[in-house]
Amino acid sequence: MAVELKDVQDVAEALGKKFDEFKSSNDKRVDAIEAEKGKLSEQVETLNGKLSELDEMKSNLEKELAAIKRPGATGGKEVSEHKTAFMNFVRKGKDDGLGELQAKALQTTVDTDGGYAVPEELDRAILTLLKDVSPMRQVCNQITVSTPDYKKLVSLGGAGSGWVGETAARPATGTPTLAQIAAVMGEIYANPQATQTSLDDMFFNAEQWLQSEVAREFAEKEGAAFLTGDGTNKPKGLLAYTMAVTDDAIRAFGQLQKLHSGTAGDFDADDLIKLLYTLKAGYRSNGRWMMPAMTMFKVRTFKDQTSGAYIWQPGLQAGQPSSLLGYGLVENEDMPAVAADSNAVLFGDFKQAYTIVDRIGTRVLRDPYTNKPNVGFYTTKRVGGMMTDSQAVKVLTLSV
Repeated sequence: MAVELKDVQDVAEALGKKFDEFKSSNDKRVDAIEAEKGKLSEQVETLNGKLSELDEMKSNLEKELAAIKRPGATGGKEVSEHKTAFMNFVRKGKDDGLGELQAKALQTTVDTDGGYAVPEELDRAILTLLKDVSPMRQVCNQITVSTPDYKKLVSLGGAGSGWVGETAARPATGTPTLAQIAAVMGEIYANPQATQTSLDDMFFNAEQWLQSEVAREFAEKEGAAFLTGDGTNKPKGLLAYTMAVTDDAIRAFGQLQKLHSGTAGDFDADDLIKLLYTLKAGYRSNGRWMMPAMTMFKVRTFKDQTSGAYIWQPGLQAGQPSSLLGYGLVENEDMPAVAADSNAVLFGDFKQAYTIVDRIGTRVLRDPYTNKPNVGFYTTKRVGGMMTDSQAVKVLTLSV
């Protein structure tokens, strides 16, 4: 059954009612005498979990609604013929004329030893699925390049300026400092398997199967690499860059600023407020929080010490996400859990902070021999990442 706007509104209404129950129970838990705490704590935990379910359900329904409204991809005759020939190759292993059709559609030379390039429409669909399932792709900047590597010049300022009279001389100012940053690239692969029998079945949607299998495998590996990757045969993740406690004015370019919570393995609402306002106002306008589900579970119980209001608020309208201190949240299970010395919470403008670089083209090598009776589809893609602005994101480290 198709998702309708009313479905989203119904879930949003249920989310609001459940949040009211949660606040009431949590307030009672905080104020309860010791004999009642156990029962109320259990009730709060149950309601907190229900909030997570409803919040996720609302987000998923909104994604489904957006997907229904998303226009289909279009292409010319060459692209259509290439796609038809490629899917025939997937099902039957027949590559007659595929190389020529690929060259026409992609305007590139063919290297059949490395497999065949996925048709552009299918390649874009894989990237769309990756964005849907990868938290980092949802919020970070993404570019596609046609070269194996990508570099960018960044201005570090220092040009200088000054005030002069109408007829006064204009002395030369300083030369701005430029730094070159480069994406750390790696080749990611997936090798989904299907039986030849299923591929022969006309009712088996081979295109959708290949899309979803590759997207799932890529997303699992990519998501972790974009956040914590060490840069060896994979992208260098955001949290893999060096960190310092010094502020933006004196910290070296390329270092993230971290704030210590003051308590090993724990933090409170005041730490989040401090993290929020450590980020410059220009970045805060597009700021998002990033943390795993259990950390999000924890912050739902936090209150502003001055007003007594809960700092987490549910999104009660379609298209309105839940918020923390007025800013959206990104649930990312690759983020470190709450523990001593962990970098447990990020806040910032991730589009400014980190860029994901996709090398255009995904390649598939069909292998019906290695794992009979299954047919393997060895799929590869070159992808990288780099931190582009170390002032755009702040890190909360749970240490003294």
